Amino acid sequence: MVIDFSQGKIILTPFEVQIKLSASGSGMYAMAEDLTFIDDALIISADAGSIKWSLRLDTLEQLLMIRAEIGIG
Repeated sequence: MVIDFSQGKIILTPFEVQIKLSASGSGMYAMAEDLTFIDDALIISADAGSIKWSLRLDTLEQLLMIRAEIGIG
């Protein structure tokens, strides 16, 4: 599944998330088990030991779609 958002694209599988940022051309990647969601702030974050990132989404719908796709209800 691919979700477009204001900063680029989110590419999802049931096991992983890839973020492609259009402004910088950068990308971020995380396995599903490394993700945390902060629903009130529309934030998805990844913590895989020494690799950490967070991203603010545009809408709650985007966050819920990501949760559903990777199986974190």
